[in-house]
Amino acid sequence: MTHTSHRRGSAESLSEDYIVLMNTAIGINDEDHVPKLQGFLRIALRHNPKNIGSVTMGSMDHHKPEEVMANAHEIGHAVFDNEEAVTEVLKELKDADLGLSVVVSGIFEGVDECLEKAGLKHHTANFSLGIWGRTEKLPSDDTLEVTTMCGHALISANLVKAMVEEIKAGTKTPEEAARTLAPNCACGVFNPARAAKLLAIMAK
Repeated sequence: MTHTSHRRGSAESLSEDYIVLMNTAIGINDEDHVPKLQGFLRIALRHNPKNIGSVTMGSMDHHKPEEVMANAHEIGHAVFDNEEAVTEVLKELKDADLGLSVVVSGIFEGVDECLEKAGLKHHTANFSLGIWGRTEKLPSDDTLEVTTMCGHALISANLVKAMVEEIKAGTKTPEEAARTLAPNCACGVFNPARAAKLLAIMAK
């Protein structure tokens, strides 16, 4: 899975943005997988995720976390803003041995530290090579920092701009603006905590 590999921003900003997801391989380990996905999300919820979600149910900005967990199928996501939480989640997943693939996205060195502390090693590593082509047609870099937190490109650059204007006008706080954006990310990999910080900077 690489849809969480293309997030943009400074090292400082991205150090508060880690995604852990669990996925099945169809025909390989998808038998009786739903309780395992639910177990993954249950572990994640113990460590203060900034978002959780599944493609079939959406994120906890759509529904209560318990509803997301109860209706998860095929893949589950959890977003964290610190390495300590990621490390603890990985330790619990190692002990639980659920038998499904786990992917961690974030700054490579940070992910590596989490794995080492959890007593794990990389199986595979994917790197984003950036955006190629007519990049002059892209939104501004600060807008892309927000929109690329949705791996399926469901957060509109124009909506981000509208939220910045609302923050400037005082009709929304950065946190409220981030929560307006978050439900558009259908699988729940959007990080509203980081988004609020980015939107506040843009509004200045």
